Amino acid sequence: MNRRRLRFAAVTTTTIFSLLISLLTSTFPVTSAVNSTSDNLNLRRTSPLILPLSLSRKIPSAKLRRLLQAKRVPINARMNLFDDLLSNGYYTTRLYIGTPPQEFALIVDTGSTVTYVPCSDCDQCGNHQDPKFQPDLSTTYHPVKCNPDCTCDAENAQCVYERQYAEMSSSSGVLGEDIVSFGNQSELKPQRAVFGCENAETGDLYSQHADGIMGLGRGDLSIVDQLVDKSVIGDSFSLCYGGMGIGGGAMILGSLSPPSDMVFSHSDPDRSPYYNIELKELHVAGKKLAIDPKLISELHGLKQIRGPDPNYNDICFSGAGRKVSELSKTFPAVDMVFENGLKYLLSPENYLFKHSKVPGAYCLGVFQNGKDPTTLLGGEIKVGFITFDMSLSIKDSDLKPRISELSGFIAQELGVNTLQVHLLNFTSSGNGSLITWGIYPEKSAKYIANTTAMHIIAHLAEHNVQLPDTFGSYTLANWKVEPPMKRSWWHQHYLLVVMAVIVSLMLGISVYGIWFIRKWRQQTTIQYKPVDSDTVVPEQELQPL
Repeated sequence: MNRRRLRFAAVTTTTIFSLLISLLTSTFPVTSAVNSTSDNLNLRRTSPLILPLSLSRKIPSAKLRRLLQAKRVPINARMNLFDDLLSNGYYTTRLYIGTPPQEFALIVDTGSTVTYVPCSDCDQCGNHQDPKFQPDLSTTYHPVKCNPDCTCDAENAQCVYERQYAEMSSSSGVLGEDIVSFGNQSELKPQRAVFGCENAETGDLYSQHADGIMGLGRGDLSIVDQLVDKSVIGDSFSLCYGGMGIGGGAMILGSLSPPSDMVFSHSDPDRSPYYNIELKELHVAGKKLAIDPKLISELHGLKQIRGPDPNYNDICFSGAGRKVSELSKTFPAVDMVFENGLKYLLSPENYLFKHSKVPGAYCLGVFQNGKDPTTLLGGEIKVGFITFDMSLSIKDSDLKPRISELSGFIAQELGVNTLQVHLLNFTSSGNGSLITWGIYPEKSAKYIANTTAMHIIAHLAEHNVQLPDTFGSYTLANWKVEPPMKRSWWHQHYLLVVMAVIVSLMLGISVYGIWFIRKWRQQTTIQYKPVDSDTVVPEQELQPL
């Protein structure tokens, strides 16, 4: 399941709900559901919720509201949102590219910047909702030529892009420019914009139903930033979600008059490159939760928190009734308290979703985020090494002599050097064997390149590792991505220490050698004394022959 859905609400992380559970499970029976596959809270309510996301200074909420209301609201682009949250894990919108327009279903993502669609020549793209984009059929399409502001292809002819996402999928291709349309509800006329024409994708991107991603993050390639730079929309965008049982919603690119009860919270670009809010406290049913202060700091806001164990089922509650409007009689409200003391109310329909099979049952909207523990916004990570388990049907006595051979096949299948494949553990499992392997960076590298890591993980996740039949049947499981190992002071400075010791020894030997040579010369020098008549003794006088 894809994880790149709207992430602004992700600051209400699983820590909130681990504390919520203790309050809720004491009152209501719990039923099990299908294992969850994401770890972000999805904010939904009966009345539309509009969250404006834009950069701003720390202006008091009331003053900021008056300033926004005083400005003339320019035109904006209103677009429908389609709720694929429970089935696919994201919201999508429709975007039209080219002349004549070619339609695409794109995941709305506030955590990335590039908007891309599969290109017609992409032979490494999956089957998606709509046909691939065909540049030759658009009379207004132009490739973005190589320039100092972009990454160029091998021929230095065209600009290219490459993005890796939090769940370790990736997208790469060329950059093009064309007319982009926003649908018949938009006041904004079609505009020229730069987007990605994809020619390779891996991981969840390959298997997802949606065609591509619409990046709303901060950056030059963000479609919002491009429209703002053209001065055709105001410097903000808004997201409006339908309530429980309604689904869908709307997205507005550009400014709009804020509601009178809007709660503003500052997003600090110095704290994080992503949209972020500084959460101070959480209250459940009016009671302040005793959250570890290390999780919330004034400097960094909410830190990374690990999601629930994927081995456990969803936490669901039965007996609450079928009327969404009456959920507040059964479940408590949650207050998010921000840095300025303002509170944002999460009603039960904001943090619950309906059980798909049990009428009148509701589950907490907290899911495990694939293989990635990050509960904040999506991003790129550095891969230190990758581990995975391999269970083989061959006996350990027959397999041990062939470990080196097996290591070579694994390296070949994963596209790495044989020296990068390390045997971490070998155990006997009945009539079979269980091996834990580790894929490490090359000797000269500190971490595995993201492109290489994507390739390795895609092969492991999609079970594309093919071994000779002589190794019997096998399965791959429990692959993990680990960050680069932190080196100790000694590992970071041992070369300097060794060089200092060598230099000191050489200087010491040189000084000792000079001293020794001088002393030896002094001892071997013949000293002559004058013959004095007063000092001559009879034995020293010359005797006649």
